[in-house]
Amino acid sequence: MLKMVVLVSGGGTNLQAILDAIEKGEITNAEVAAVISNNAKAYALERAQKAGVPGLCVSPKEYPDRSAFNRALLKTVQSFSPDLVVLAGCMVVIPREMVEAFPNRIINIHPALIPSFCGTGYYGLRVHEQALKRGVKVTGATVHFVDAGTDTGPIILQKAVEVHQDDTPETLQRRVMEEAEWKIMPRAIQLIANGCVKTENGRVIIDETHGI
Repeated sequence: MLKMVVLVSGGGTNLQAILDAIEKGEITNAEVAAVISNNAKAYALERAQKAGVPGLCVSPKEYPDRSAFNRALLKTVQSFSPDLVVLAGCMVVIPREMVEAFPNRIINIHPALIPSFCGTGYYGLRVHEQALKRGVKVTGATVHFVDAGTDTGPIILQKAVEVHQDDTPETLQRRVMEEAEWKIMPRAIQLIANGCVKTENGRVIIDETHGI
């Protein structure tokens, strides 16, 4: 059984997609051991409570500096002995210590087709604002492993989403979530939980011969 800790900062729609997929049997051999947020008011913590999953807040406001916060966050995550750390709308920069503690065991969802509109400063609505500003006809979402860089880890899954001429950043954000994020994050977890994912030379190899 794959044990997951999910890190969130806001509403937790991707967390809900994961919880729903587990309940429906679309994710097998996996469970959410805990949900951790840097924001005490994050609705994601209520989602965790409703699902019977422990929800905790580790806020940088409670620590004297970023290093202390990073140590506390890592210690809290490690206390649940997770096999996989899932960043589901997590706005915290993951410290190098955590990446080193969980090599190829941290995954993130990014609301664009990496390597487009990614890297430092590209998060939330800004991603969609820049996609519309550039005039792309197709955008999407990417699930990738987390490494020491920003959105530079090996790509696991991607899904494209059409951009409409009358889109606003908000409408595009919603469509990317509905058509891509909420589908490929649960699918990536299902593949990982059932031993279908491995990395070779910085690339992800998916073997679905297990029939999932």
